[in-house]
Amino acid sequence: MFKNFSNYTGVALLRFLASLPYKTLVSLGYGLGYLASHIPNDRNRVVQKNLELCFPELSAHEIDQLRKQHWRLLGRSLVEKSIIWLGSTKQLSNMIEVQSEVDLADRKPRILVNMHFVGIEGSIILSALAKDKGWPRTSGFFQRMKSPFFNQKIVEWRNRFGGNSIDRQGNSIALIREIHKGSFIIIAPDIDLGLKDSAFVPFFNIPTNTITAVSRLAKITGAQVCMMITTLKKNEAGYICSISKPLENFPTDNPEADTARLNQIFEQEIRLRPAEYYWVHKRFKNRPFNEVSPY
Repeated sequence: MFKNFSNYTGVALLRFLASLPYKTLVSLGYGLGYLASHIPNDRNRVVQKNLELCFPELSAHEIDQLRKQHWRLLGRSLVEKSIIWLGSTKQLSNMIEVQSEVDLADRKPRILVNMHFVGIEGSIILSALAKDKGWPRTSGFFQRMKSPFFNQKIVEWRNRFGGNSIDRQGNSIALIREIHKGSFIIIAPDIDLGLKDSAFVPFFNIPTNTITAVSRLAKITGAQVCMMITTLKKNEAGYICSISKPLENFPTDNPEADTARLNQIFEQEIRLRPAEYYWVHKRFKNRPFNEVSPY
């Protein structure tokens, strides 16, 4: 009974947050991030270690400042999940602007490669605007949550505009079907999902375990591969979801080389806005040759 109470209390809190004026919500998120940056815990240590590994040229003071900036933006993104999951089309349109170098209504087989910036779930705007814009529905893998209640709820919320969340566990065929239909296929390959169907390729000059799914799916389906990056506007008033032209000469016959190329694109984007990247993830937890995890 207590678990049910806490679950529905959590949903009520999200609804309350989604009802707040956007500026108030953002300020609340910044405050939450400030507090989180000053609490010693495992995730703070992960952020610290990731920054030290990826930016060895920075001083200890610079690393600490970057860590605090990251938590500030992460706190904001966490409370903004209330709008991502429960907000109206109008709320989402006010928060996220879409800029695309391809015709999103042409229904060509296309994979949108999303990165784990703090605005990663900005892709929901594609689903929210699909009906009015004549765009196809959005499909993508989701990772199961530990809580069955919130696992079901978040899938429902993400799909509320007609999207299609596909369980990551053994459902590649379903994703291939969606690609052939011309649906927006969104894949975020820049996290460590285990050693299966992965390769150790450079990321910030570190051999990093990375799934090769984008290359393999593009090869099987003939889909174009475009980068989709959701980042803060310069004035931090909202986000821009940018979709690039298709990558040239992608895929090749070498999935590992293709995956290394994607990692280099990720790195270039991160260096432009390092505080926005999702540093709380243990990106380097699996190591080649049985090396010890840095965490």
